[in-house]
Amino acid sequence: MRVRIASLAVAFALVASAAVPQTIIENDPGGSLVDRLTALASLRQTGHRVEIVGWCASACTLYLGLPGACVRPSARLGFHGPQSQFYGVSLPPDDFEHWSRVMADHYPPQLRAWFMRDARNTTMGVVQITGAQAIQLGARQCLKGGGNG
Repeated sequence: MRVRIASLAVAFALVASAAVPQTIIENDPGGSLVDRLTALASLRQTGHRVEIVGWCASACTLYLGLPGACVRPSARLGFHGPQSQFYGVSLPPDDFEHWSRVMADHYPPQLRAWFMRDARNTTMGVVQITGAQAIQLGARQCLKGGGNG
């Protein structure tokens, strides 16, 4: 009887996890921060899983804070601080601080600290790290078969 119950529990878990939508990120250069924040709120509500396997930069990196997100060690991530809509034109200091915190709030704690200390100060170009480095900074590593662990 116990074996049957355990088997049913495993089967149910597999069916339940298969029902959760998943997005695979292979090449996402980012985009509008406001648009990405809206998308993240929706993904967070649905429990949508995100697996970062390739290039993920700018606003794409905000996926790292989702409960259903993971990153492969071989992925490449690009971070930068908040920018104005005009390339090379700095934000006013109060706006820079506000948007830095908005972005950082979407990262795991160690990654957040690194971002606030280092990466946010890059506003032209990106600071690149590997998925392995992001994992060392608290991002969840994807399991070998896919999904997060």
